[in-house]
Order: sequence, then structure tokens, then C-alpha cells
Amino acid sequence: MKRLITKKLVPGMVLSDNIYAHDNNQLILPKEYVLDNQAITKLTFYSIQSVLVEDSSEDLIASFDNNKSYAASLRQTAEFIEFKKDFEDCATKFKSGIEDLINDKEKFDIDSIISPIYALLHKGSSSSNLFDMIHNLRCYDDATYVHCISVAMICNILGQWLKMSEEDILILTEAGLLHDIGKLLIPNEIITKPSGLSSDEYSVVQTHPSQGYMILTDLNLSDHVKNSALMHHERCDGTGYPAHLRGPQIDYFAKCVAIADVYDAMTSARVYRDSLCPFIAIEMFENEGLQKYDTNAIMTFLQNIVNTYLLNRVKLSDGREGEIIFINRAHLSRPTIKINDEYLDLTQHPDLYIEKIL
Repeated sequence: MKRLITKKLVPGMVLSDNIYAHDNNQLILPKEYVLDNQAITKLTFYSIQSVLVEDSSEDLIASFDNNKSYAASLRQTAEFIEFKKDFEDCATKFKSGIEDLINDKEKFDIDSIISPIYALLHKGSSSSNLFDMIHNLRCYDDATYVHCISVAMICNILGQWLKMSEEDILILTEAGLLHDIGKLLIPNEIITKPSGLSSDEYSVVQTHPSQGYMILTDLNLSDHVKNSALMHHERCDGTGYPAHLRGPQIDYFAKCVAIADVYDAMTSARVYRDSLCPFIAIEMFENEGLQKYDTNAIMTFLQNIVNTYLLNRVKLSDGREGEIIFINRAHLSRPTIKINDEYLDLTQHPDLYIEKIL
């Protein structure tokens, strides 16, 4: 057996040991479980950093063929090509600004790194269009800087859906942008370690919220931004970290950042696999997230996010392809799909699920 970090997992790998939640010892996945996209999403959802898998997993990694057909038509448009270039420029400016912050706080200027984010946001004609753009930027293997920019953009859109004031939306966007800054102080050999993390190394990773808070604590930023760096891994049921806070104890802005953070992590591509389908993430939130996340924020997010995929063409778990034509409000992850002349209500077919957005 060998230990792999969760972001290196691919469908078909076999677990060598039971996987339990960190705090309440709940069994998440059993030993000898054959991983699929849903299981990998579940591990990310529970912040499982690494797992033991059978040695044959290396063969799967070597033979994996990364599918590049996801929304290929959008990627060829001039609009997306320009967006991608601007996103990369934004990442470069963000990296430079963060280096100033870590090396010389007096040089740090929040406006200089938040302005490019707003410029990117204004390039989208709608929230649906922006999510299309964000989801097609999944080729970066979720580097910390890119992840932070994506989370900032998702936070901005969530703030609009929550009908926050413009001032609060700006604060939430800043909170999303800076939420993972503490990871930049974690040794790179731990963050990028290909063979998985020891318990001591995982303990080091879990210090990043506290380290992020310490970086931001004496800056002229909203307390909500600082608290979001500290609390974005806290969960309303007390199963998060570093302080195992419960709902009323967690800053509301941090609760919103947590949703954007987990959604982006679950739907981001990895080197060895394509991006996981957003509907798998939505189903995970529906089934297990209502106790962990702020009820109003998570329901507002889910109800709006599914609308961004209406009329998208999708591939089902049985290989059939069709178009999403109706969102079921009682089961957001299980819409009605039009396949040729047939209308398939996924709420009536529990054995089927949306595997991929085409």
C-alpha cells in the first residue's frame, strides 16, 4: 500500500484502510472501497488530506487519459481566450502583492490586488457566464494563488445572490481572496508532496488558518477578512478546525467563504483527473452539508448555482447524453434531462446521476 494526497486520487483506486472523519470518528469510506468521482468528492468535502491506497494505483495514474472535452466549444471563443489571459495576469499581480505582504507589510495594497478581480468579474455578462468561464479554467491543478482568485470570484457572486450591500460584497470578495494566505507559509515540500502526508505533516497543514490570521491581524482590513482566514475550515456542527467552533461562533463571512472554498476544491481539476462534475458537489452539499454550513447561505448558493447549468448538455452515469431542461427544487442535484424525445426525471431514477457537463 502507499499513501497519496487526496488531490492525486483518480477513479478506480482501491482504499487500503477505513477512512474516518477527523473529529467524530464517523466512517466516511470503508477499506477496499473502489474510488469513483463521488467518493473522491466526499473525501474533499470532509477535508481528508491523504489516504492509503493499493500499490496498483500507480498504474492508474500512468494510464490516465485526461479528458479535455469539457465545454470545449467555449474554450475556443475569443471571449474565453481573453478571459483566460486576464485571469493569468490577475494571478501574477496577486502573487506579487502577496509576496509584498509576506516580505514587507508596508508595501501591501489591497486595492491593487482586488481591482483586477473586479475587472475579471465585469467581463462576464451574467453569473452563469462567469461560472462557465471559471469552470473552464480547471487546467491549473488548483495552485493556491489560482484557487484564491476563483474563491474570491465565487464569493462575489454569492454575495450578490445573498443581496448583500456593495460594501459587504467587496469585503466578502477580499475575504475569499485572502482566505488561504496561511498556506503560503506552509513548507512547499508539504503542500506539493506527491506521496501523501504523515500525521505530523497534516498537523502542520492544519495550522494555515491560524498563520493566515497572524499575517493579516495588524493590517487595515475588515475583521471579517481576518476571521475568514482563521475560520474558513470551521463547520457549523463543530467538526471543523482549528477551534471546533459551532454555528453562532463563526463569522458569517467565513461561513460564506467556506462554501466557495469547498465548492471550488471539489470541482477543480487535478493533474491526474478531469474536474469533478458540479452536480456531484451539489448532491454532496444537499445530502451532508446542511448541518455543516449556514442554512441560508448554502441554500441560496445551491438554488442559484443549479440555474447556471440549465440547458447545459450533460453525460449521465450510464453513458447517455442529454440536456438539462428542468431543475427540481426539492432535489437540486437531480434535474430532468431531455434525451432525444425522452424526458428523464432523475428523482425517479436513483441509480443514475450526472457524471459530466459537456
